[in-house]
Amino acid sequence: MSQPKYLTGDKAGLEEFLAKFDVFLFDCDGVLWSGDHLFPKVAETIEMLRSKGKQLVFVTNNSTKSRADYKKKFDKMGIPCNVDEVFGSSYSAAVYIACILKLPAPKNKVFVLGETGIEQELNVEGVPYICGTDPAFRRDIEPEDFTDIANGSALDPDVGIVLSGLDFHLNYLKMATAFQYLQRGAIFLATNIDSTLPMAHSLFPGAGSAGAGLAKAFGKEPLSLGKPSQAMMDAVEGKFHFDRSRTCMVGDRMNTDIQFGIEGKLGGTLAVLTGVSKKEDFLAEGAETVPMAYVDQLGDLLG
Repeated sequence: MSQPKYLTGDKAGLEEFLAKFDVFLFDCDGVLWSGDHLFPKVAETIEMLRSKGKQLVFVTNNSTKSRADYKKKFDKMGIPCNVDEVFGSSYSAAVYIACILKLPAPKNKVFVLGETGIEQELNVEGVPYICGTDPAFRRDIEPEDFTDIANGSALDPDVGIVLSGLDFHLNYLKMATAFQYLQRGAIFLATNIDSTLPMAHSLFPGAGSAGAGLAKAFGKEPLSLGKPSQAMMDAVEGKFHFDRSRTCMVGDRMNTDIQFGIEGKLGGTLAVLTGVSKKEDFLAEGAETVPMAYVDQLGDLLG
């Protein structure tokens, strides 16, 4: 496998690379920003790409925010963005549930392990749900809960899906209840299975780590609707109608972003070194996932 091209400081190489693509798919956390810290010259880079007529889509695995939430964050960061340019894993899951699964009502209710971003997108698609941010589930499990969950009196008979995302209030009560739904035949989905989340210049457990205990108990992995799942790629392509050969995936994580682009047979992949993966991860001999090119940070695309 050929070595990726290092483009930082290579003006001619950058111009040649950018000319190959009409569409850029961007990861957000670790590429544009880390937490509330915007990386240098990101807004200027986005403006430059737009000025060249490039179509931009922001494809994020962060399930805690809806597209509307992301629009507010883009505004706060000073990056022009339309809601329709954002394609998050919560939205991907909501579309999959509403348009692909199409479980007959009322047996289409979702038990949510996650935050308000998932709830907002399910609401947009008209999908009923329980748990999520409901305070009734944000408590310690009590002895009587075991009995009520086991005999079904604490369960909603209309739940047909368990959707696992990043849950900042994960507890045993939620896990035990979700596990019972799965044992009773509910479909097991995940917004994404990222092991970590880049935040505040560090790494924290991601949605995949939050849902790992449930998957271990159930003995089966969920269907993931975030990167690198090609179910997400098909959904993104279906919405934006782009030519994959003229599309580039830009990301910081080899096993999600870059793998997403490679498995999706996109024309190119670009790694940035401001997030999870380091250049040693893909420059080492025998590396499993290797981008087409890489830069130190996104702002280097300005040359």
